[in-house]
Amino acid sequence: MAEVKPHCQEAPELSQAALSELLEQCEDQFALLEKVNSCFNLTNHTHPPFRLIKGTNCRLCVFVLQLQNEIILCEPDFCENPQEQSVNRLIATEAELKQWLTVEPTLLSANSEVLLQAGKEEMLKLCSELEMVVSCCETKKAKLRETKELEQKWLEEKKQVLLAACDHVERLQMEKNVLSEHSILQDTKEKLQKMKDYQERLMECLGNILGKHLPLPQNNSISNKKKKNIEQELNADLISLNEILEVLMNKVLMCPHDPYVTIDDTFWPPYVEMLLRYGIAVRHQENNFKIRLETFF
Repeated sequence: MAEVKPHCQEAPELSQAALSELLEQCEDQFALLEKVNSCFNLTNHTHPPFRLIKGTNCRLCVFVLQLQNEIILCEPDFCENPQEQSVNRLIATEAELKQWLTVEPTLLSANSEVLLQAGKEEMLKLCSELEMVVSCCETKKAKLRETKELEQKWLEEKKQVLLAACDHVERLQMEKNVLSEHSILQDTKEKLQKMKDYQERLMECLGNILGKHLPLPQNNSISNKKKKNIEQELNADLISLNEILEVLMNKVLMCPHDPYVTIDDTFWPPYVEMLLRYGIAVRHQENNFKIRLETFF
């Protein structure tokens, strides 16, 4: 909307004829005010309903009614009963409405110059008010635009956070599914491997100790040939004490219902006797050629 130029806001001066006519109209209005005053003096301050006097101007009647209604409404002690006050207010409003319906619109003045001047003043006043409205609307529009930008930025941030959270949840769900399927098996495999490694170390240590302190019997030197000929020759297939213990342990683990092992020529009798004497192995109650590992639990 184009702004009003400053020189347009200055009202041009009226001609002498227009001024004189305007003064005459003002005198007529003052005369109407005097008639209003006389009408109120006739009421004697008792607020009777206003009666239209023959030959009275309709605009004067409406003005009188409006003034009378305002006086009635401004007097709180006029009627103590709120219901009666509302009825009186309704009656006064209806009378004012009837008078307005009888009023015919007339021009403020018959002089076109006066009408043009009044129209210009009204237009300038209206333009000023519209400019204020436009300014307020522009300010409000700018604030709403800023608020919209902030809300859109906040919405985009929340969308990104939500997307990241959804991706994280999906990733965790996939990891959970994979772990639920393979974690138990993988943990079991790792535990088994640890147990196998530990068992191998134990068996290695046991074999070293037994090989050092309880080695397999060997042939004596040439000086003992005579004694060796007298005694029974040693079996070349003898197994070590470590191997005997492994056989006994494997038998207990593989066949717990029948843990006995039959003694054959590969078992060196001193080894068997030592195991029996120290309570590491036990003979079968019915077969002396069978032994088993003692139960230690």
